[in-house]
Amino acid sequence: MREPAALLLVLAGLFARQGAYLTGIWFMNNRKAQAFVNLLGRGGARIFYVILGLAVAILGLLITFGVVASGR
Repeated sequence: MREPAALLLVLAGLFARQGAYLTGIWFMNNRKAQAFVNLLGRGGARIFYVILGLAVAILGLLITFGVVASGR
């Protein structure tokens, strides 16, 4: 693995996706997530976090495999 930070991106993305996908009450009741829940509703916030999580995880994979430069 070329970039250890890329692994963190993959893990963070999967964490966000799983928290939203499994309707983690602990995840949606987090004070940082409440802004999106208030703005988009619980269903909309879940969709937002699933898409965000997938995007972050895919970015981490692309950096890992050298498709995208890491900025170093």
